[in-house]
Amino acid sequence: MKDRVRVLMIGDVSGSAGMGALFIGLSSLVRDEKADFVIINGENAAAGFGVSVEDYHSLKRIGADVITSGNHIWQKEEIYDVLDKNDDILRPLNYPDPCIGHGYTIRKKGPLTIAVINAQGRIMMPPIDDPVKRIDKIIRDIRKETPLVFVDFHAEDTLEKEAVAFALDGKVTAVAGTHTHVQTADEKILPGGTAYITDLGLTGVTDAVIGSDPQKSIERQLTQLPMKSEVAEGEAHIQGVVIEADATTGKAVSIERFTR
Repeated sequence: MKDRVRVLMIGDVSGSAGMGALFIGLSSLVRDEKADFVIINGENAAAGFGVSVEDYHSLKRIGADVITSGNHIWQKEEIYDVLDKNDDILRPLNYPDPCIGHGYTIRKKGPLTIAVINAQGRIMMPPIDDPVKRIDKIIRDIRKETPLVFVDFHAEDTLEKEAVAFALDGKVTAVAGTHTHVQTADEKILPGGTAYITDLGLTGVTDAVIGSDPQKSIERQLTQLPMKSEVAEGEAHIQGVVIEADATTGKAVSIERFTR
């Protein structure tokens, strides 16, 4: 058993540009960071909205150990059967029961056992169950199997993200925010040993409007018409963090953000 574990948590994959960036760059990123495990938020992989079955298989081939998601996971009905039958692709835990799919998973990879929880915020988001209460219901059982627990908290509001992180401090290894597509510079270790960042950022075209075509976004702002966003194409980056943790205690040792 390794003394230290290194885990990559990668921000929302946006469209074909984001998928292409992973196809070209993920293997070298894993090698350079000496990563043992890879968690990727894939909820925008399908042209910005949802995950297709093809996207799921592509992300697994590229190197994702677990695919997390958020409110857009329900956009493609074709993924529903995959969500129900596989626990390496997650939907947010705190959707009310009964709900198809899995909100957390415990994965074995070589000598490692790593848990991943996907939860969703409620401020400016759909009115679902309390994420902290839902996590508290399962965390003791999870920690009986592994102290290494990584949370993708898919939420809009910074206050909510920070509050949830402090509520889970010492119970999980990391809480990483997703959804806003803008990487924040507040990565830190909380007092109880939980690594935190407000948002992992975007895997896609960063010279755009949260991954969308700027001209279409400007037109929507000027007219206030309900125009659908279009995913930007062009040079893409992979954004996220690498977290190192003590394999015995599950406490984070370091967190470093990257843009590649």
